[in-house]
Amino acid sequence: MGNNFTITVVAENQKTANENIHLAIEEIRRIEKLLTTYKADSQTNLINQNAGIAPVKVDPEVFNLIERCIGISRITQGAFDISYGSIDKSLWNFDKSMTQLPDPETALKMVHLINYHNIILDKENTSVFLKEKGMRIGFGGIGKGYAAEMAKQVLIKHNVQSGIINASGDLSAWGLQPDGKKWTIGVANPDAPNAAFSYMEISNKAVATSGNYEKFVTIKGKKYSHTIDPKTGLPITGIKSVTIMASNAEFADAMATPIAVMGIKAGLFLIDQIPDLYCIIIDDNNKIYTSKNINLK
Repeated sequence: MGNNFTITVVAENQKTANENIHLAIEEIRRIEKLLTTYKADSQTNLINQNAGIAPVKVDPEVFNLIERCIGISRITQGAFDISYGSIDKSLWNFDKSMTQLPDPETALKMVHLINYHNIILDKENTSVFLKEKGMRIGFGGIGKGYAAEMAKQVLIKHNVQSGIINASGDLSAWGLQPDGKKWTIGVANPDAPNAAFSYMEISNKAVATSGNYEKFVTIKGKKYSHTIDPKTGLPITGIKSVTIMASNAEFADAMATPIAVMGIKAGLFLIDQIPDLYCIIIDDNNKIYTSKNINLK
């Protein structure tokens, strides 16, 4: 998935631990194969290749994930949208070769293909149809969290009472440490991502962070984040990082980016409407905003 996964399990001995870790790795690999856009024969690519042409029958698992994605698009008013794939590489390429911003007109022309309303689902045939030619879907905003959640479920089925699946900062923790304490999670400092600005004790919770320090370009001394507003096709500004806490890693991962796109006021308002969802936002001036019921240490 282009990300590092760290798997921690509590077990009676090294052999059992390694066997369980291997199960989690296999599950993550299985999901990558299903969702990747880097393999021509993946279900995601088949959907994209048939955009504007024909519906594609997919596994129920992929169908259900897309259905949940559309649900998240609805509640975030399109700030989360898996059809962002149409602008992924052609408009933005966050590497050293990028020296100037695309002009706003070009960006706006391209975002017309981003529209979750044009992802047509047929439940009876478990098929997915992208209405417009050139449309593309991608799971960059939810795939890591989904893989972490599924790997956790596999381990729970194999009686692993506690552990952590960490997908490059999007993590799911369950159970307790061997000493009976909850897991201690550090929230990354956007100015020094390897250091934490705050700690939380969690169990049976998931945490996901979207930050402008992960992937960005600096043009004329200004930092542009890889988080793109689907309505304009341009990067968001004003927010350094968004950390989401939820009971499920898939949902936490999916909500981190749209909250950054929606902005502080609208983002926190939405978070406060949804049970068991919490949020910490750091703006460009290092001011910290939190949703209700969060106590930072």
